[in-house]
Amino acid sequence: MTEMLSYDFMQRAFVAGIIIAILASVSGTFVVLRRYSMISETLAHSALVGVAVGLVAGFNPLWMAVVFAIISAWLIEYLRTAFTLYSDAVLAILLSGSLAVAVIIVSLGGAFNNSLFSYLFGSILSVSSEDVATIAIFGSISLGALLLFSKEFYFIAYDEEVAKTSGIKVNLLNFLLVSVVAVIIALSIRVVGSLLIGALMIIPTIAALQFRVGFFKTVIISLVFALFSVVAGMTLSFYFSLPSGATIVLCVLFLFTVSLVANRR
Repeated sequence: MTEMLSYDFMQRAFVAGIIIAILASVSGTFVVLRRYSMISETLAHSALVGVAVGLVAGFNPLWMAVVFAIISAWLIEYLRTAFTLYSDAVLAILLSGSLAVAVIIVSLGGAFNNSLFSYLFGSILSVSSEDVATIAIFGSISLGALLLFSKEFYFIAYDEEVAKTSGIKVNLLNFLLVSVVAVIIALSIRVVGSLLIGALMIIPTIAALQFRVGFFKTVIISLVFALFSVVAGMTLSFYFSLPSGATIVLCVLFLFTVSLVANRR
């Protein structure tokens, strides 16, 4: 462990990974309770469009990913509320559409290279100091918003109609929640990858729900699972030369399987 942390790139990777684990697990709890699990995959593909634009146009891909993810999150919420479309239908449309647009952009711009694949599957070991600073700043703002409105988000997830009649500004808070989730996902694709971020956000919460405890304890268990998966996945990735994002997700799946079997017994 000491040898691994002696490298600067591993120190940056651990800092970025721990921040993402905290953000993904906390936000994932609200997403799962809202029955909105597929939004992580949809926004990840939307963020990939921003990455493609950034790579082709010469902009910072991480910043472009944040912009495109937020725009897509607003579009999803607008279509869901204004046109009373089913949530899963809206997510399916934007998921497939975003992926198609991203592929076309990178094809026309000739951006099929290692940089794009690092955003597809994650490349936590290549995270720069600028990336860590961006993740820390935007991550702190996102986590602050989640904690500040945690009671309202939980109330809306439990019963949206009752929340409306109670005077809670449901529409505004829904837009805030999807915006926060969009930012977290955009920040995470550099670490885990757009094809895998949904697993880190959703599976720890589902595993924690198997214990059938209260909301706060569920968040804590989910956080512990996410942190363990990131640390264990990065350690295995370093010593066995494995893809970091995929290894982290396999650790999450292992914990889910253990929690499922243990609680069934």
